[in-house]
Amino acid sequence: MTTAVIIAGGLGHRMGQDIPKQFINVHDKPVIIYTLEGFQKHPMIDSIEVVCIDGWHDVLRAYAKQFGITKLDAIVSGGATGQESIRNGVYALEGKCADDDVIIIHDGIRPLVDAEVLTDVILKCREYGNAVTSLPYNEQIFVVSKDDETTTTEYIPRETLRRVSTPQGYLFGKLLSSYRRAFAEKIGIYGSSYTNTMMVELGERLHFAAGSDKNIKLTTKDDLELFKAYLKAAQEK
Repeated sequence: MTTAVIIAGGLGHRMGQDIPKQFINVHDKPVIIYTLEGFQKHPMIDSIEVVCIDGWHDVLRAYAKQFGITKLDAIVSGGATGQESIRNGVYALEGKCADDDVIIIHDGIRPLVDAEVLTDVILKCREYGNAVTSLPYNEQIFVVSKDDETTTTEYIPRETLRRVSTPQGYLFGKLLSSYRRAFAEKIGIYGSSYTNTMMVELGERLHFAAGSDKNIKLTTKDDLELFKAYLKAAQEK
């Protein structure tokens, strides 16, 4: 079985809106529904769990019913941090998922998940035990000098770098035990830590899967305008 855990527990202050950014309407449809539709339509996804900000559970259920998100199986409350929200979602699957089930972790504010990318993540996770969507890094990266932050004498070859985001896939047994260990030992759970960075800090080897430049994260108003542009381009095809 393959379950998608969609993380929609944030407030999104940088968007400058009065409501959480995952519930902003674009063409009379909330962002979170665009995200869920990508998983609803994918034949390899069996069920969906959403980690949602408190106070919005009923709204999400109503939207899911309105837009035909029939794979929505559970709504779980988010935590104080991103990692706490993911942990809550993972813990809620205990007793529902087998150790070798594939769990897909995905940001609720990445509404343009590509079906081929999702397929590749699932297949590679089944083969290797985990998979993270990734893309080459196309810009030059220089390291700030320790003695003068306005200068540099060192760069990182871009061919050695990958940009990693979501969707990410993990086998449930390993994912569950990793979150238990991470929170017990305080490893990889602070700041901007995510499942992928936590796994590396715990000593796991991650496997790259396909990625897409369209898989944008809606953080600012400019991101929202780019999302609208992608939707318009798709409608005009």
